[in-house]
Amino acid sequence: MPKDISKVFKAYDIRGLSPGELTADFTERLGRALVRRFRCKHVMVGRDMRQSSPELEDALVRGITSQGADVTRIGLCSTPMFNVSMGRAAGRYDFGVMVTASHNPPKYNGFKMVDGNVYPVGEGSGMEELRDAYISGELYEDAATPGDVHDDTEALRAYLDSIFDLVDTSEFPAMTIAADAGNGMNGLVLPEFAKRLPSMHILPLFWELDGRFPNHEANPLKIETLTTLSETVVKNHCRFGVAFDGDGDRVGFVDENGEPIPGDLMTAILAGGLLKDHPDALILRDLRCSWSTEEAILAAGGRTDMTRVGHAFIKRQLRERGGLFGGELSMHYYFRDLWGVESGDLCLLLLMKILSETEQPLSSLWKPLKRYANSGEVNSEVRNKDAVLDRIRKQYQSEATDIREIDGIRMEFYVREDGSKDDLSWWFSVRASNTEPLIRLIVEAVRPDVMEAKREELLDLIRS
Repeated sequence: MPKDISKVFKAYDIRGLSPGELTADFTERLGRALVRRFRCKHVMVGRDMRQSSPELEDALVRGITSQGADVTRIGLCSTPMFNVSMGRAAGRYDFGVMVTASHNPPKYNGFKMVDGNVYPVGEGSGMEELRDAYISGELYEDAATPGDVHDDTEALRAYLDSIFDLVDTSEFPAMTIAADAGNGMNGLVLPEFAKRLPSMHILPLFWELDGRFPNHEANPLKIETLTTLSETVVKNHCRFGVAFDGDGDRVGFVDENGEPIPGDLMTAILAGGLLKDHPDALILRDLRCSWSTEEAILAAGGRTDMTRVGHAFIKRQLRERGGLFGGELSMHYYFRDLWGVESGDLCLLLLMKILSETEQPLSSLWKPLKRYANSGEVNSEVRNKDAVLDRIRKQYQSEATDIREIDGIRMEFYVREDGSKDDLSWWFSVRASNTEPLIRLIVEAVRPDVMEAKREELLDLIRS
């Protein structure tokens, strides 16, 4: 066993080079360890289209069944398909593993894991114990009777049933959109999705499953990956365009002009659509979101609160606090009525519904929200993340009108108690990366010159 293998156990998943770090031997041992650590009896397993995924799936199943636990394979699937399959099973499975490295380059693979309640296994929720069990060197002798293996071929149909049950599509008008699967797992979902919407003309982009990602990285957060989508939208006079990441749990949108919509502003638009039927519901947003997101949710009749970044935290908060919906700058969107998990496909349905109820273009819904000057996320490599955060805290805490330390430091300045702002109002968020020696900074202000000055001031402090 490589000495540094513990580094593949990340905050939210297991991820590493494959071939290389994540081999068949690693994966079989992982299957054995997770059965022992979580006392599994019945495990669901799914996989994406990466070239190494079939081999890793086979090894995982061998490891799990060697310990006497049963496995149900749902085969090729997106992460939302996988999570909804776990949710629909209502406790039949006590654990689930999805073989995927999401939007990472082709040389990577990984494992996303959930417990029987569809809560993610990550930092603080079992990942450390699984890592320690894996590297302990325990032999994990085979059970007297190996577990059985079953195949479920209905996962896609059941997933689509679940999301279409949540949106009334009967009044959808004819609409042309473009949909880019990036050669990822939504290439499996979208053809069947489109069949259920005969009034929609959905132009396919890169729906062929190909773990080499030959056309572009399947990551809608990177604007350069949206070039073909934007061109297609403009050329074909589409209402909008949609792009999915490699495993389908993140989704990005471009408007009728091909302009990408930031994830925090898309959170506001989707929340507004949901709040029409659920007034006064709680909407969660991560602490990187613009002031505009909060203001739009309140104006739509909702309540809202900030959470720390990361799907594991937001999913748990959504359930524990009875929230209706949650959104992140990173283009993860979570639905209470879908076991609290992400679904880019449900976001797509919801946006279709929102636009079916208005003749206004999508740009008219999000452009007015872009009223603050925002730096975007700026990364800086540092030697001592804690020392940097300490410097920033000492420098600004006496001036701040609001301080949050639920995830790094977020401070607001010159904001009145009623939330109103003036020309000097601004805020920043600084967070340490979980996996890299990086500090991530966002600055937003009413005035562009204030934003630029404060961004440079903070970057000098971070990089000094």
